[in-house]
Amino acid sequence: MNGILLKIGKKSFNFLIIGLCISGGTVLSQTLPLPPNLIGFNEPEGKKLLLDSKSKEDFFPLSMQFVTQNNQAYCGVASIVMVLNSLGIPAPEAPQYKPYRVFTQENFFSNENTKKILTSELVSRQGMTLEQLGNLIASYDVKVNVYHAADTSLEQFRRQAAENLKQPHNFVLVNYLRKEIGQEKGGHISPLAAYNEQTDRFLIFDVSRYKYPPVWVKTTDLWKAMLTIDPASNKSRGFVFISKKL
Repeated sequence: MNGILLKIGKKSFNFLIIGLCISGGTVLSQTLPLPPNLIGFNEPEGKKLLLDSKSKEDFFPLSMQFVTQNNQAYCGVASIVMVLNSLGIPAPEAPQYKPYRVFTQENFFSNENTKKILTSELVSRQGMTLEQLGNLIASYDVKVNVYHAADTSLEQFRRQAAENLKQPHNFVLVNYLRKEIGQEKGGHISPLAAYNEQTDRFLIFDVSRYKYPPVWVKTTDLWKAMLTIDPASNKSRGFVFISKKL
């Protein structure tokens, strides 16, 4: 085995590890076709963008904790679960994994503080707004900064998000309108996993893996998608930074 790894070389080995991390048993061939402005991570070019990135600290923690959303309204819940597990936040008991503890989309709402913000039934019917996303994450005693796109700028988002992705132990969730980046249809939430400086693209770890693979999106396109108004709140969508409290 060691001899085989030596022969395939460092770059090939990196591609192998990346493929193993992101595949997770998901059949990407069943996803919807991508518009030409997006680069699928499962394409050779998409993998190369990650290898060339200098801002990818979040990629491996998130890929180790990746989950597909349980239903079409649970994109926010799936994204939060990935981040809380990646941060190592103490989790409630998961009956199916007893005696081990891990955040799942089923036990996330077992926290009484979380239930006061939104119930699982309500989220299953209508999803969540950016503000509700931030409040739900904060119910597990982590540091949360919520930014509505209309209250900030493209340059600020690019700078802050790229810097965040260079550092371990903090994460970025984005809330955006799919159709603004050429996908189907409405509002969506997923984590960012990396930023490629040469092409000015962010890697969205799309939690609806039955629908789309992870994609590299131009920063300007993602910004426009976050700047859209969420009719449930009458405010713009945006992004959230999450880290452990000091």
